[in-house]
Amino acid sequence: MNRLITLITSFMLALMACGCVHDEEYSDADIVKVGQMLPDFAVAMNDGSVVTGEMLREGIAVVVFFDTSCSDCQQLLPQLQMLYDDYSEKAHFVLISRAEGEATILSFWAQHNLTMPYSAQSDRGVYNLFARSLVPRVYISDAEGVVRYIFADNPVPSYEVVRGALLGVL
Repeated sequence: MNRLITLITSFMLALMACGCVHDEEYSDADIVKVGQMLPDFAVAMNDGSVVTGEMLREGIAVVVFFDTSCSDCQQLLPQLQMLYDDYSEKAHFVLISRAEGEATILSFWAQHNLTMPYSAQSDRGVYNLFARSLVPRVYISDAEGVVRYIFADNPVPSYEVVRGALLGVL
């Protein structure tokens, strides 16, 4: 009986350790929900441009929050690169780190041949406008800035799933 309890306890601890970036659990992680407008924010991108929520509310947008140390993000980012390559002329892609610095992101981008624009954020200020926990997070909004799809890490969305959502708003 003690072996069974030990096995179950070990299994539960292993499951709890699987989450990315050691998030606290919230019963309602979303702040921005499907059907709501993208919030007001401004971020400086790695190419020197500035992107605002207001700008994104004037066209189709894919807003992504990530952390390069997160295994789910590591799985998603190359798939998003393919989407960016295929649809960057039809939708605005904005990748925003969740409290991760420029050097770390630049290294990951170089290792994986990523060219998508990103914004390195030193804190969770912008992220906290959208959610309380969990990365990756993908928000797809329509031409009026209304969020039509949200994807998180359970399961990590595939290229086909995100592409289908994007095509649904184009």
